[in-house]
Amino acid sequence: MCKSVKLKDDFSQVCVWPGTLIKKFEIKKFEEDVKNHLNTRVQYLETIKTKPDTDRDGFEEKGTGGRSDVFFAIHKDDVGKFAIPRLEIGIRWLEDVLAKGNYRCHIYPDRVYNYVTWLVEDIDFPKGACCEL
Repeated sequence: MCKSVKLKDDFSQVCVWPGTLIKKFEIKKFEEDVKNHLNTRVQYLETIKTKPDTDRDGFEEKGTGGRSDVFFAIHKDDVGKFAIPRLEIGIRWLEDVLAKGNYRCHIYPDRVYNYVTWLVEDIDFPKGACCEL
């Protein structure tokens, strides 16, 4: 399935928080905590388990994959004030994560490419991705 979560109005920048797990009952608390501690409105999108890395020949590398990464969107008016504090806790812009040359393989399902909002020319889209850009 290639369906991504629909972004709420004015939530335009998607972030990835690697190695983080937010359970369904924790979503509201996560959104409230980010608002209270970082003065930033967010929309939780999904938690994705990474696919295994692959070597140069396309074979899966043993012991990779299975990490939980949280995807969430930032309100467009809060992006600037969130840009620096996010770095302290390891949160990355989606476009940086997907940029050409960052990975030899695609560790996320193709649907995450639907979240890309800028730097489209710098993204390494997989062949056959079903992105709705």
